[in-house]
Amino acid sequence: MKFSSQQPLGPAPLQLASMIDIMLVLLMFFILSYQFAAEERSLEVAVPTVADGAQHNQQRGEILINVKADGTVIVERKNLTRPELTERLTAVSKIYKNQPVRLRGDANCSYQTIVEIIDLCQKAGIWNISFATQLPPKPEN
Repeated sequence: MKFSSQQPLGPAPLQLASMIDIMLVLLMFFILSYQFAAEERSLEVAVPTVADGAQHNQQRGEILINVKADGTVIVERKNLTRPELTERLTAVSKIYKNQPVRLRGDANCSYQTIVEIIDLCQKAGIWNISFATQLPPKPEN
């Protein structure tokens, strides 16, 4: 009986097409998610300045509440009334305990408006509230 001798085939070829597809999908995901986060922070809200402060990195799942100078409340690029904001915050707080909220109040909005938003957060069961500030622009030399 004669056995055929096969030569070693060598390593299997690497399928690059599927890996490239996955990398492109991941790249698009990260680009779009960064773009939406940047849009939320770039709304026309002049955040108060502080002399010193630590750089705040947005927490995962953090709700960003923007309050414009005229008292308009914007969440996820949508104008919300006070009852709509309360409803949304209550629904989120029931699902996620210790839900972080970042309040970006315009420096020119009334203190009463900020207090009302804080009160709405507390009534909804959200106590993890932080306030957005920014460092003053550095003088050019």
